Amino acid sequence: MFNFDFYNPTRIVFGKETVAKIDSLIPENARVLVLYGGTSAERTGTLAEVRQALGQRTVYEFGGIEPNPTFETLSEAVALVRAKNIDFLLAVGGGSVIDGTKFVASAAHFEGEDTWQILEAWGSNITKAVPFGVVLTLPATGSEMNSAAVITRSATKTKALLSNPLVFPQFSVLDPTKTFTLPARQLANGVVDAFVHTVEQYLTYPVDARVQDRYAEGLLQTLIEIGPKVVGEPTDYDSRANLMWTATQALNGLIGAGVPQDWASHFIGHELTAIHEIDHGRTLAIVLPSIMDLRRNNKRAKLLQYAHRVWNITEGDDDSRIDQAIQKTREFFEELGVKTRLSDYGMTEKDIEPIIEQLIKHGMTKLGEHQDITPEISRQILKASL
Repeated sequence: MFNFDFYNPTRIVFGKETVAKIDSLIPENARVLVLYGGTSAERTGTLAEVRQALGQRTVYEFGGIEPNPTFETLSEAVALVRAKNIDFLLAVGGGSVIDGTKFVASAAHFEGEDTWQILEAWGSNITKAVPFGVVLTLPATGSEMNSAAVITRSATKTKALLSNPLVFPQFSVLDPTKTFTLPARQLANGVVDAFVHTVEQYLTYPVDARVQDRYAEGLLQTLIEIGPKVVGEPTDYDSRANLMWTATQALNGLIGAGVPQDWASHFIGHELTAIHEIDHGRTLAIVLPSIMDLRRNNKRAKLLQYAHRVWNITEGDDDSRIDQAIQKTREFFEELGVKTRLSDYGMTEKDIEPIIEQLIKHGMTKLGEHQDITPEISRQILKASL
């Protein structure tokens, strides 16, 4: 196991009817900006609950944060924070709203003229951030309990990452009933996102990190068990509660502590989203099976462990068991209603080269746990995903 330094200060408030508790978590004299996405937070009554909980505080609101939050939209929120002397932010939504809030929190006090520099430096130049909390409505990204965010610059179709301990949420309210009104598509994307987050930190090479391995395998097994029910059956509190907590655990730092990590599926998937606007979760379902197949020699030991411990595949030679595990993974995504081929989204071989060009432009030329996935290998992965 590698050396590691684990830190996570986010307070989790979990369960039914917990939105009201934000009153005790935000300073009484705070000037609050509530950030959210589209109309669903208003339509479902979540914003009304938030307003009631905030009571007599000075409250402003900023809506319209996109599913892939854009630098352009978030810059408007930054200007509002500065103009109104906002000193606390509250993200009401899923990963995109939370990611966007992290950028706003860090950009509001940024001393440089161009806040895009925060993304160019991957957040390393953040020295101060506005404190913020979260009311989670869509379980998927784990952003409610980590210090990372992905932001898109529409003008250049660039997706960029920031990560800094100063943008951990102070608290996150996780009420599983907030998922009851979500459409099946978003739920399926959330299950896939949590699954692939786990795989990115697990399916690499062994370093005898037994706790992390067993923890990751338990998360994967949970998602396999509850995923079809969450997506295809009437709302059930227990399955939604397990999804919400699993998605949070998948990317709060625990299973990634002391182990090698991959993230090639995400970086390649980001370009598919940026160029073709395919849902983030769906890009992961497209790319992951091909990475598992083409990188089987690099990942052989963990692929066999994955086949055995997660899918209970014990018969056949090594390659046969790996093939079965990859097929089981693809079938799981498909069972959720998530298509796993580029051709399912109308893409052909001619669409691959622009993606490779973007990977090169954004410096994504050494991906994977061994930093050996070159643009040529990324091209092979995308061709295998057709």
